[in-house]
Amino acid sequence: MASERKFVAENVRRVLLKEYLMKEVSRAGFGGLEVQRTPMGTRVALQTERPGLVIGRKGQTIKNLTTAIEEQFGFENPQVEVAEVADPNLNAQIMAEKLAFSLERGWHFRRAGHSTVRRIMDSGAKGCHIIVAGKLTGQRHRTEKFKDGFIKFCGEPKANFMDKGYAVAKLKMGVIGVTVEIMKNEKLPADITVLGKTDAAASYPEIFAGKEAAAEDAPAVEAEAAEEGQ
Repeated sequence: MASERKFVAENVRRVLLKEYLMKEVSRAGFGGLEVQRTPMGTRVALQTERPGLVIGRKGQTIKNLTTAIEEQFGFENPQVEVAEVADPNLNAQIMAEKLAFSLERGWHFRRAGHSTVRRIMDSGAKGCHIIVAGKLTGQRHRTEKFKDGFIKFCGEPKANFMDKGYAVAKLKMGVIGVTVEIMKNEKLPADITVLGKTDAAASYPEIFAGKEAAAEDAPAVEAEAAEEGQ
């Protein structure tokens, strides 16, 4: 098998594993998945809102997940690790699932969208972008967007600083896709802070010490230049 096909097959297997775990641990609040190959086997790091539901009584649930991952998806010696999400309101996948659940309970899409945006921004996010698409009010498909704060739509900042989650709400009219993107509250490469003279002197004393010495020697240098000119 060519190396390109191996990469494609491996990525397809990881996507199928993610979809399987999203379905199996939906009650615990699926927050993300990381698969890493190690010399001892395969490390599967799972982030959830309620880790206790994934572990189960005496660890029986996580043992069943480990067996399923090994038998159904062919990962060698999988080691499942479960961690709790620090702030669920800043996890895009968890917020997408909660928004989809709100739509399934009968919330109006505008009320649910604005409520989710406000909840994310109040938790300290730098920006938020929500897309709700499907049969929202009639027989025709439409798309509604809700956004607030500072967000990036392309480039390296989007890949490094934007967290993206997707969920589906199943209604009588059809399915509604929910996409949530959250801008992390981190310093971007383009963020610039202009320091005052006092702060700059405190931060870079060696530079300002050289400038002060040069300023003190300037009169003597000017006098020598004047004598040479005469």
